[in-house]
Amino acid sequence: MKQFIYSYDNKRYHTLDYYNKQKYRTKICKISLNAGFTCPNIDGTKGKGGCIYCSPSGSGDFAGNPKEDLLRQFDEIKQMMQRKWKDAKYVGYFQAHSNTYAPVSVLKEKYECILDLENVVGLAIATRPDCITEECLDYLEQLNQKTDLTIELGLQTIHEKTTDLINRCHDVECLDEMVRKLADRNIKVVVHIINGLPYETKEMMVDTVKHVNTLPIHGVKIHMMHILEKTALAVLYRKEPFPVLSKEEYVDIICEQLKYLKPEIVIHRITGDPKVEDLVAPTWLVKKFCVLNDIDKEMKKRDIYQGDLI
Repeated sequence: MKQFIYSYDNKRYHTLDYYNKQKYRTKICKISLNAGFTCPNIDGTKGKGGCIYCSPSGSGDFAGNPKEDLLRQFDEIKQMMQRKWKDAKYVGYFQAHSNTYAPVSVLKEKYECILDLENVVGLAIATRPDCITEECLDYLEQLNQKTDLTIELGLQTIHEKTTDLINRCHDVECLDEMVRKLADRNIKVVVHIINGLPYETKEMMVDTVKHVNTLPIHGVKIHMMHILEKTALAVLYRKEPFPVLSKEEYVDIICEQLKYLKPEIVIHRITGDPKVEDLVAPTWLVKKFCVLNDIDKEMKKRDIYQGDLI
């Protein structure tokens, strides 16, 4: 059995943990924050109601309490992290909603108050590709000179029929253009995709990964679609039940997708992480480590590695 080049523990794909430990030689903890932003897909600029899977918290269910200021949010989560990793360093993760959807003066105030904290080595900023102005790009380029900056962009799927169904309100060309603009400024980009979106086939999901692999990106986050209470997706599911991937189907798709990703692309996430009390389906997602273990076992069984088909 060969040793995967980007691994120290017999993993067959390039984990974020491996990347961080190679770069920092210590544990890196992401502190999820809710800075109180909204989204052009919610306020009517692009659409209303948001993406149909988006929770009321703007997919920031594990982020801090938006009623508290960012410094207090950061400190509360950091204290929990320190119980397990006393010598960790931190990345401030602006997670909820679209975190570049504000004037640059507002962004600067919010980002840099976190950047100034002790042992913060970087920022991760989650947003949409249609929420970064040229002025914002200029600022992000400056910020990238100060810290380890990562911009996380939601793509979810390359398939127009699905993007219309999920009310995404931007197309794949918008994502591609913004990835290249950020890469031209040497800013790391992580692209989010979702497996199991309504009515998508395995081949469609693999095609999304094949496209992502052509982009100048640092990493990907692969989510399993999960249906949460108080979302339009839950309403659709109860009105017109659609097939939801089983754990075995999901593991099979992940194994196939990883073969089409260049080995140097970092896998920042490889499954969903739902809030259990709000989860409608699939219930197997609550056992996250079982999913991860099953992916490892299946890759070993098939004797495959990330990038095998590149």
